[in-house]
Amino acid sequence: MPPVEAQVRATKDRKAAPDFSLKDENGKTVKLSDYRGKVVLLNFWATWCGPCKVEIPWFIEFEQQYKDKGFAVLGVAMDDEGWQAVKPYLTERKVNYRILLGDDSVTQLYGGVDSLPTTFVIDKDGRIASAHVGLVGKNEYAGEIQALLKGGQETAAAGRGPLSSADSLLASAAK
Repeated sequence: MPPVEAQVRATKDRKAAPDFSLKDENGKTVKLSDYRGKVVLLNFWATWCGPCKVEIPWFIEFEQQYKDKGFAVLGVAMDDEGWQAVKPYLTERKVNYRILLGDDSVTQLYGGVDSLPTTFVIDKDGRIASAHVGLVGKNEYAGEIQALLKGGQETAAAGRGPLSSADSLLASAAK
């Protein structure tokens, strides 16, 4: 199936994605700002989250397909058990993208992530182009990624109707 039309907000309407520092599974500190210049799919998830289990294979595929084109997936695991729960999960599913261990302070930067999965697609300039709460279609993500990689960043979702919960998160994160 072809990707659906991208639902990214116009460049002028994008807010800077809050920077953060979190540790990866090797104990290395990773900052979101390390990824400036790339399109980033920032996914808050947990091993116990059903919809997250649906998305992870898509994200593995996107990482493989687009990593050489200026794209990266960053997963922020929100499991209370930490790496003890997350590391075996990553090995079992052969996750090929970077996973960081999240905490409440990073979720607060993004307006309070109350539902998992919550995903932000960030443009090459480090601004939030779209936000999704809950399970979203694979083709929707693919369309957004492709539009941002091509620089078709003015493909705004004009007339999208009332604010979604994702838009509310964006507004909170931008404060």
